[in-house]
Amino acid sequence: MDFAKYLKEYPNEEGKFGSYGGAYLPEQLVPAMKDIEQAYLTICHSSQFVNELRRIRKEFQGRPTPVYHCERLSRMIGNCQIYLKREDLNHSGAHKLNHCMGEGLLAKFMGKKRIIAETGAGQHGVALATAAAFFGLECTIYMGEVDIAKQAPNVARMKVLGAEVVPVSRGLKTLKEAVDAAFEDYLENYKETIYCIGSAVGPHPFPMMVRDFQMVVGVEAREQFQEMMGFLPDVVTACVGGGSNSIGMFIPFLNDPVEIVGVEPTGRSTKMGDHAASMTYGSEGVMHGFNSIMLKDEKGEPAPVYSIASGLDYPSVGPEHAFLHDVGRVKYDVASDEEAVDAFFKLSRYEGIIPALESSHAVAYAMRRAKEMGEGSILVNLSGRGDKDLDYVIEKYGYGEKYKDFK
Repeated sequence: MDFAKYLKEYPNEEGKFGSYGGAYLPEQLVPAMKDIEQAYLTICHSSQFVNELRRIRKEFQGRPTPVYHCERLSRMIGNCQIYLKREDLNHSGAHKLNHCMGEGLLAKFMGKKRIIAETGAGQHGVALATAAAFFGLECTIYMGEVDIAKQAPNVARMKVLGAEVVPVSRGLKTLKEAVDAAFEDYLENYKETIYCIGSAVGPHPFPMMVRDFQMVVGVEAREQFQEMMGFLPDVVTACVGGGSNSIGMFIPFLNDPVEIVGVEPTGRSTKMGDHAASMTYGSEGVMHGFNSIMLKDEKGEPAPVYSIASGLDYPSVGPEHAFLHDVGRVKYDVASDEEAVDAFFKLSRYEGIIPALESSHAVAYAMRRAKEMGEGSILVNLSGRGDKDLDYVIEKYGYGEKYKDFK
């Protein structure tokens, strides 16, 4: 495959990446999605829009975020060097604002008065509430009750920013159910509302839009690493739930001689309901308006999922990830809860950086891989900061006492 032409060819006019993607929608939403697609394709070629988004990224978000060398962590492991793309330093604490500000601009262009979304870890909810405040839009966020309990700091931030946070009590009370509830709202209110999906999932054009807005991460990281080192990293990696931070990190490296690895959560075990590793254990299926790889129960319905990281407990994955896996360009590996928590404390203790539990999965993989490689370099997208996870981690695991003795 010619990855130099990749962005021009994928998705195709049907919104598909190979057999994945598309738009499987109730009839009344088809015109609404077409309107969103046409509006996006109009403004993404507008110099006024592009320049405004660049101004926002620089003056409001604080971009570019830096690439950082984890010297002490790397030395503790061996000779392979670990680097971080510091999306935790992006305004609001994660990569999510990259596409939320773009979606907010799109909503204003379309004359919408209200934006809605689901959230798991709360980072997307905070980012969208931030965008709503910036653009003067109403904002409603749907969030599972389990995640509300785990992510209290982010719930508070959303409310302070003026968003309405709607608890979702059905099913497992986590991310999938929050998406279900947000879609129901959108079905009733699509004329004055735009649904700003929180990851590179959903019906076309959302996987394309989120990818395009998130590519700023990989574009910056590639240029920064090459300027810092004079060459590219051996491995580029990021965590994968729905896949927004990872797809944004990966795409700019597709045409380069680097290994690209997405890291999924295996949670407590590989039993159904104990993990959310869709690419590793799933099969093809349609969910939330798009076709991709998903975890299914014995009836073929979306399976129950779990991860210590609320932003990763989704039973499917972005269609572009499924496609890149099929064509062999991106590999997918896993990290468990235990490995993620170990990485959470070690990065905190050795580098003074408290990562989000989602990002900790990618750090865990990088630490494991660095030991195997013995030399070379690994670039990790540190997709978010861990403030939101502190209360939960401390309650379950204490303060990381076993990491007090530094080498």
